[in-house]
Formats: sequence, structure tokens, C-alpha cells
Amino acid sequence: MNGMLTIKRKIILTGSKSPLGEFAARPLLRKRKKFRWKKPTYKRRTLKLKRKTDPLEGAPQARGIVLEKVGIESKQPNSAIRKAVRIQLSKNGKQVTAFIPGDGGLKYIDEHDSVIVEGIGGAQGGPIGDLPGVSWKVIKVNGVGLESLIYGRKEKPIR
Repeated sequence: MNGMLTIKRKIILTGSKSPLGEFAARPLLRKRKKFRWKKPTYKRRTLKLKRKTDPLEGAPQARGIVLEKVGIESKQPNSAIRKAVRIQLSKNGKQVTAFIPGDGGLKYIDEHDSVIVEGIGGAQGGPIGDLPGVSWKVIKVNGVGLESLIYGRKEKPIR
């Protein structure tokens, strides 16, 4: 071709659809970038799906109003009724079920009380043990710690 140096890409028949040879780096990078979206962990992390579906919107704690007291049956092989409350969060109006820790903690929580909830501490922000679908726990009632109410260190303020 009139003395011009021409570089041709070498095609090797290996049965692989991946580019091979000296000029394969950029196509390989593009291909890897495209196929990363097939991995659920990459997709969830990149699109920030956990934060979007989280009722607390990424915050460590949230305030809410108690709607009702509920008893949740524990999963097999345990047999118990775990005490919990349905809460409407004041920041976005979403409803969550929160576990009440401690022995007799339900006595100190009434309907329409203001409570603060936080994550219950399960794997990857999920539920703990035999509590199906409960990822939150109550830590404060009307501004007073639930633990100090249970142990009798403080009394619940009358609103």
C-alpha cells in the first residue's frame, strides 16, 4: 500500500468471544464494565438501592409516633410472642415495626407516645434471630431511655 505501514488486528480462532492480542486492552475494559452490571452486589451498591429502600433514609436513628402495640410470633424452632410496636416515622410518614427490648418494656410504651428507633443490629442491617421482618428496636420513649425506665432509674414523663 504505497510503502505505508499498516497494522492489522490478529484474529485467533479460540472459540472465545473476548478480544485477544496486542490491541485487546480497551475492548476488554469496555466488556468488563458492561458485565459488572450483571452482579447484584455491584448493581445495588452503584444505584444506592439500600439507601433508597431504607425507611430511615440512611440515618442511624429516627423519631416516630406509636400507632399500635403488636405481638410477633417467633420463627421455628422457638415459640414465643415477641413484643413490638408499629411506628409511623415523623420524617417521611413510613411505617415500621420496632422490637421492644427488655423484660416488661411494653408497660412503658403507650399509643401516641413519641419514640426513637435504631437498627436492631442484624447481619447487613437486617432482622435478628427469630424476629421475621423486624429490623428496628425502640431505645427511647418520650425522651427517656427505655432501659432506665425498665430498671426503675427514671420515670416516664407525662405529656
